[in-house]
Amino acid sequence: MRNGVLLILLCLMPFTVVGGTDRPVSPGSEGTLPVRPLAVPLAVPLETYQSSVVSGGPGRDGVPSIDEPRFLSGEDADRFLASDDIVFGVTLEGESRAYPRGILVWHEIVNDRIGDQTISITYCPLTGTVLGFERGSTTLGVSGQLVNSNLILYDRATKSLWPQILSTAISGPLKGKSLKSFPVVWTTWSQWQSLHPDTTVLSTNTGYTRNYFHDPYGGYHPKRGYYDTEAPPRFPVLHSDSILPPKEVVIGARTSSGAVAFHKESLGREKIMEGRLAAEPVIAVYDDRLGTAYIYQGPAASKATYRDGNLVFEGETYAPDALPLERLNAFEVMWFAWYGFFPETVLHR
Repeated sequence: MRNGVLLILLCLMPFTVVGGTDRPVSPGSEGTLPVRPLAVPLAVPLETYQSSVVSGGPGRDGVPSIDEPRFLSGEDADRFLASDDIVFGVTLEGESRAYPRGILVWHEIVNDRIGDQTISITYCPLTGTVLGFERGSTTLGVSGQLVNSNLILYDRATKSLWPQILSTAISGPLKGKSLKSFPVVWTTWSQWQSLHPDTTVLSTNTGYTRNYFHDPYGGYHPKRGYYDTEAPPRFPVLHSDSILPPKEVVIGARTSSGAVAFHKESLGREKIMEGRLAAEPVIAVYDDRLGTAYIYQGPAASKATYRDGNLVFEGETYAPDALPLERLNAFEVMWFAWYGFFPETVLHR
């Protein structure tokens, strides 16, 4: 994010704010959370995850979720976002929204609403993962605990505990159930704005006093501090592997049948890679527009070919995110964390 004199100017400039108030909402204890049957493979029993939980430092809500977010127009966001700043992009019900990583690194969860959908955007700096979940009529909060170095969420309806990557409750009344998720894109501000010029953007006016122009973990341009590719994880993990550096980024997808991962850097070069998830063929395709990737599943997946930034499938041309096959909810993740949860994963590189 831009800093210095610009930070002073921001305090003086009027912004076009979309919804919300300045006051954070006190976490409630009511509501219901939509869940589904177990949707991921379990490398160990849920009780093992529960017994492996460690404290991340701050206690419950010590890292405060943003429960009443405010939003800016893209034009106003240009005043504090640099072109290469990382944002997390979501498009739901025809509306696009960007959540700057520089804000999420301090809060980890934004409880939001887009159209009629109530959602939570969750980010774990320690594992480099951003996932979106349906939240129903309750909200998600930061438990202050970790497993495999990954953020553990809790829902304010039942107080069940949900490791973000596992997306499955390891304790509480909803133990063994999985959250309902949707895709979130890890990209840059310039790339997102170019593809979604009408996007709104999470405002730094959160109601909390934080330096959103400073990342306490290090930086991504270039990767340094905690994010350095070779740096070891800060907390224990259940399973470890050295086939890739610990914080090398992979694109991972999982179903109840298994897990698959593609080395992001290799995929960026190859543009399209084939693989298998359990017995099903899958393909991973790279999207140069956003610097991200998608994973599709199905018997016909291998028929797709990459041409000039698009996919050709059965004689028709499609954007990388619009192939008419089953698209899995794939996301970027540091290798050590993915392997920690899914040691039986198939890695393609």
